[in-house]
Amino acid sequence: MTERAQLSQARRLVVKIGSALLTNDGRGLDVPALGLWVDQMAALVEQGVELVVVSSGSVAEGMSRLGWKKRPEQLHELQAAAAVGQMGLVQTWEAEFKRHGIHTAQILLTHDDLSDRKRYLNGRSTLRALLDFGVVPIVNENDTVVTDEIRFGDNDTLGALVANVVEADGLIILTDQLGLFDKDPRKNPDASLVTERFAGDRELDAMAGGSAGVLGRGGMQTKLRAARLAARSGAFTVVVGGRIEGVLTRLRQGEVLGTLLLPEQGRIAARKQWLASHLQTRGRLTLDDGAVKVLRLGGRSLLPVGVKAVTGQFRRGEMVSCVDQKGNEIARGLVNYSAGEAGAIAGRSSNSIADILGYISDEEMIHRDNMVIV
Repeated sequence: MTERAQLSQARRLVVKIGSALLTNDGRGLDVPALGLWVDQMAALVEQGVELVVVSSGSVAEGMSRLGWKKRPEQLHELQAAAAVGQMGLVQTWEAEFKRHGIHTAQILLTHDDLSDRKRYLNGRSTLRALLDFGVVPIVNENDTVVTDEIRFGDNDTLGALVANVVEADGLIILTDQLGLFDKDPRKNPDASLVTERFAGDRELDAMAGGSAGVLGRGGMQTKLRAARLAARSGAFTVVVGGRIEGVLTRLRQGEVLGTLLLPEQGRIAARKQWLASHLQTRGRLTLDDGAVKVLRLGGRSLLPVGVKAVTGQFRRGEMVSCVDQKGNEIARGLVNYSAGEAGAIAGRSSNSIADILGYISDEEMIHRDNMVIV
């Protein structure tokens, strides 16, 4: 399979669309253009692709509605613009997808939501449930409440973090540029489009110079950084011009458009490496012989019934070590329950979790996707 063919085989994609595109360079929400992107995304959904949309544009749309020509510098003004603009933005996404009989969901996040392990797992569970239901989540940064993120954050980075969370095959960043060039095309007419590189290639840093536009918060440097973040979980990134006719459809067909930035490892290997190098373990789960055998065979989650003892103090989403009854480490992973909860359900069947705790977060103590065998 050629590298570009990955786009035609991808089953889960994150599509990020920038402010300049969504608001037609600040002239108000470009509903016809948004409708065309939705038409293409609906066709992908029809083909069985699971989609998450990361949508910029709330501040820019708010500026347009309030008649502001220049992006304000005062935090409270930015937050006010975001609150006003978010109304029109989400209503438009909903209406356009509704034409195709597709439900949408609004998800507002801050980067902190994805760095705190408990909130990360909560967000992951919600997003994956929505995808299972055939819903297209519309994700935006929660600009009305964030502080420094509204000045220094960017939705390119948010798109990459969301790709990590949902374990997407790829991230597509639609921008007002055709892709990444070897020189600044605004100053060098002989500049050439970089069609394909590894995301970690350090030669790309010099090529990604330049600042963002009036509306956006990130230039090509943030897109390169986002590609490197996405590559940590094995996802490819395409940086491509959103105004190219039929851009998503043509990418799906394998046409060479924009810049394809590749991970150096496959998705599973990259995620396992990320888990293996995670923060220090916060606790220990001692497993019975049956659970040890199941984990060593691979491909299975750890259920509460296989846990004999729980030691340490840890919260949901923190890293724990899984050991056999002789203390030999078998695996490590992100646990779905706190130490107290894990102790209460250890050795019990998943069907009894709700009766013991009064609720159930997950049937597994550690899901196989969040575990690495050591």
